[in-house]
Amino acid sequence: MTATVQVSIHPSQFPDAVRGDLLDSLRQGAINHKFHYDSIKQAQKWLALHDACSPARTRPEVAAAYHRAFEQTSRIVSPGTVHIIGLGCGGGAKDCALLSRLQGNAPSYTPIDVSTALVLTSWQAARSIIPPERCFPLVCDLAKADDLPSILDAQPISHATRLVTFFGMLPNFEPETILPRLAALIRPGDLLLCSANLAPGSNYQEGVARVLPLYDNGLTREWLLMFLSDLGVDPRDGTTTFRIEEHPPGSGLLRIAASFEFVRRKNLRIDSHTFTFQPTDLLRLFFSYRHTPELVERLLAAHGLPVSDKYISPCGEEGLFLARRPWPRT
Repeated sequence: MTATVQVSIHPSQFPDAVRGDLLDSLRQGAINHKFHYDSIKQAQKWLALHDACSPARTRPEVAAAYHRAFEQTSRIVSPGTVHIIGLGCGGGAKDCALLSRLQGNAPSYTPIDVSTALVLTSWQAARSIIPPERCFPLVCDLAKADDLPSILDAQPISHATRLVTFFGMLPNFEPETILPRLAALIRPGDLLLCSANLAPGSNYQEGVARVLPLYDNGLTREWLLMFLSDLGVDPRDGTTTFRIEEHPPGSGLLRIAASFEFVRRKNLRIDSHTFTFQPTDLLRLFFSYRHTPELVERLLAAHGLPVSDKYISPCGEEGLFLARRPWPRT
């Protein structure tokens, strides 16, 4: 029997909005990350990259940290129905691991991503765990969807306790942009399970340098260059470089940034718009912040989400943080 699915598309991912974001990216010389997941081919390339390079897939001790976090989270979820909201759901494997452990809570699931292909992949993964009527796929740009709280409130399972997952997303947003939006989705009594890429070891700068090869590799370059290729950029038009930078300057917070440096003049035409890049011009393709456990706890606490449990992999490269918004004092 052929299965069909109703997928909601938020206006932040309507064609006119996406086109506007693309033009803004080229004007600013900094590509919005969502354009690396846009097509089915890009989503498949990212899933292959994730399987090959993500410590959660390649290092048993990191996978074990996720297992501990999932087991503990499933034990402390309040009795009654639970609604898992997967922000940046990717392929849905981690969310589905939680769904499997929460069968006694009649779980519902809203996979959310900018990529229709990834949302559908998550929906397919969840089909074997929960009935299709309890899955509400949503294609949405988290950084642009001011009305996402009201959309979730209008869902038929809005009464359920929310377990919001935010796996692998924190490093790829400016903290001041995404954390207020994340906090707005979590009501008193709701839970957040968030992962963060960490700088291993006691020396922050050295730790970030140690993980640079996780990004500066052939698979990552291929994935990032797919977007430029779709715009008409030839790999011979420049070189892809990775570097560690402090951002904002003076903050002490480090991130790994990938940029394309043009070696010859290049005109990119988008409809009636022309963008000219000269030799040595940089087009930023991607960034990923590296945090410390203490920094993640401070960031979440500053937005009313005190961390109750944390699960740090022995290698120190990844951590999960469980937070619950407290009920107001009466």
